[in-house]
Amino acid sequence: MSVRRISTGSPFEAQIGYSRAVVTDGWVFVAGTTGYDYTDMTMPDDIADQCRNAIGTIAQALRDAGSDLDHVVRVNYVVTDADEWPRCWPIVSEAFAKARPAAMMIVAGLQNSEMKVEIEVTARLPQ
Repeated sequence: MSVRRISTGSPFEAQIGYSRAVVTDGWVFVAGTTGYDYTDMTMPDDIADQCRNAIGTIAQALRDAGSDLDHVVRVNYVVTDADEWPRCWPIVSEAFAKARPAAMMIVAGLQNSEMKVEIEVTARLPQ
């Protein structure tokens, strides 16, 4: 079985010991992704902006893997405040309009206090 690992260059990947995405057996597993802008390691205050950044990072990891958002079959959302989650709906609805993956949202604390949303996806490689 071949395994390919994809990195975004986030310092967290090396510090914590994970890959942004792992490609194996026709699947792409994208790690929980928060709203950092990895070009300058800034985190916006707004949950919607964090959500956009996370989706952008995930989309790039999927492209690097040979897939895209349209091939996502499962998505897990973690938010720190359920009352803010509806602000992300238009963003995720647009991102997954074609794929319409199975999804869930949970409320939990995240690694750093500025993090408001974390998104994890599983996708297929196009046939």
